[in-house]
Amino acid sequence: MKGIKNNNWRTKLHDIIYEADTPIGKLFDIILLALILLSVIFVMIETIRGLPGWAYDLLYYGEWVITIFFTFEYIARIVTVKKPSKYIFSFYGIIDFLSTIPLYISFILAGSNVLLAVRALRLLRVFRILKITRYIGESNKLTKALKDSRPKIFVFLFAVLIISIIAGTLMYLIEGEESGFKSIPVSVYWCIVTLTTVGFGDIAPVTPLGQLLAAIIMIMGYGIIAVPTGIVSAEYTKAGKPLQKDDPEYVHVNSQVCYHCGAAKHRDDAEFCHKCGNSLFEQEDETSG
Repeated sequence: MKGIKNNNWRTKLHDIIYEADTPIGKLFDIILLALILLSVIFVMIETIRGLPGWAYDLLYYGEWVITIFFTFEYIARIVTVKKPSKYIFSFYGIIDFLSTIPLYISFILAGSNVLLAVRALRLLRVFRILKITRYIGESNKLTKALKDSRPKIFVFLFAVLIISIIAGTLMYLIEGEESGFKSIPVSVYWCIVTLTTVGFGDIAPVTPLGQLLAAIIMIMGYGIIAVPTGIVSAEYTKAGKPLQKDDPEYVHVNSQVCYHCGAAKHRDDAEFCHKCGNSLFEQEDETSG
């Protein structure tokens, strides 16, 4: 029989901040997502010159309100886990800290306004918010497809590099330095730019033979762009359709986060953390008593 969660304030706050399966947890994530996007918009607008003075004041005070909210959220995440260091030194913990502290530094130290651009790191927190249950299965499937595609994509990129070196060397021999192909590395650079259909136009062949080679490379570029997409798509298709609830192999993973180590993605019927082994339904309130 599953344990019963304690009703102390740390447990309730933990469920609001870390859980996405509850209505209040989803509401918290939605509010957090809105504030993150709003903060990033503020950062971008602040770089625009020529706005009225009141607009910059509004952005400044608005950013302080958002920063204070994120400060309380950061502190709440620390006090609601059994081992705060697990969160503080985690990837998202460092991102949360770096995206919150610049405004305080700029208030204390003059000339540190350049650090305010670091607030755009808050956008990375969107990936944590998107742990909502309905996204977990699809994100796992996409991650697996990308991992399975790595060997094929590596071989493909190596082949593209060889083609670029050969074609670049040929273009150097055909056009020569007088046409702007000053060395083989420069010619390889031109080939890569052309092969990827970017085409900066800083170097261009002038001889008929060079233009013919350039045309062949351009045509090859269209096929080369499609290959990585096809590789990933094929691996993604292999994953097949997700299992239905009535399938005997169906396993639903929720967004429950362990109080002790912060691990996520637990089964609905799990009673203990798959990482540290501690109970998912009991939290020792060390401050009580």
